[in-house]
Amino acid sequence: MNNGRLTIISTPIGNLGDMSQRAVDSLQRADRILCEDTRHSARLLNHFGIERPTSAYHDHSDDRARARYLAQMAEGQHLALISDAGTPLVSDPGYKLVADAIDAGFHVSAVPGPAAPIMALTVSGLPSNRFLFEGFLPAKAGARTSTLKMLAPIPATLLFFESGPRLAASLAAMGDVLGNRDAAVTRELTKTFEEVRRGPLMELAEHYNDAGPPKGEIVVVVGPPTLEPVSLEDPQVAAAITAGLADGTRVKDLAAALSDQFHLPKKELYTAIQARKDMA
Repeated sequence: MNNGRLTIISTPIGNLGDMSQRAVDSLQRADRILCEDTRHSARLLNHFGIERPTSAYHDHSDDRARARYLAQMAEGQHLALISDAGTPLVSDPGYKLVADAIDAGFHVSAVPGPAAPIMALTVSGLPSNRFLFEGFLPAKAGARTSTLKMLAPIPATLLFFESGPRLAASLAAMGDVLGNRDAAVTRELTKTFEEVRRGPLMELAEHYNDAGPPKGEIVVVVGPPTLEPVSLEDPQVAAAITAGLADGTRVKDLAAALSDQFHLPKKELYTAIQARKDMA
């Protein structure tokens, strides 16, 4: 492996008090800091007394910029990558550079820290055991509807970024396509005017339609779909048991698989499958 290295460093999403000591130390040790916006990052670096060379790396950086930074790592330099706020690569620049650095054999590591989607999930009050971060929905209504239809059956809490002017329309579209699920709109997280508003999607859409576009950075959290109750007598369950036994699947394994599929108690399924097998 080459001596050069790249460290991905998370920075505060609003409150500078969230900057970790390890992040400060890593930035102070870097030979160069790659910033989404060097002017924006200068305020952060000055606040913590970090005096290191900086260069821009953003969505418009081309192959030549990546080649230049890879060449610096090939010389043994330690580069640090930060975005304007939060965790790089999470709806922020950096993926191509990280991928190329890994392919070139450089050591790539990360200093974890703030991430607006994760904070929004934790304060939403919605299920957090399974979630999907989608980023921004398409701006055009047709494409937005198509994306939401694709997401509708996913059994997970959904996370979206959204802008103030589009918020009310996006919430209404979510309600139309996903159903009136429980949701939360989080705004300006960790900042002075932090807001978390919870409620059904249509209620939230009506609120922001009446109140007008809110200011600041927004994360919308939408709860998972409500699963329709299924009984052991359901034809789909019976058909799945028949198919599983015909394939020679062990009763224990089949019960576990169907428990996950139909959200039925594993013990009850095991008894039903064993009884069916004994009758065959």
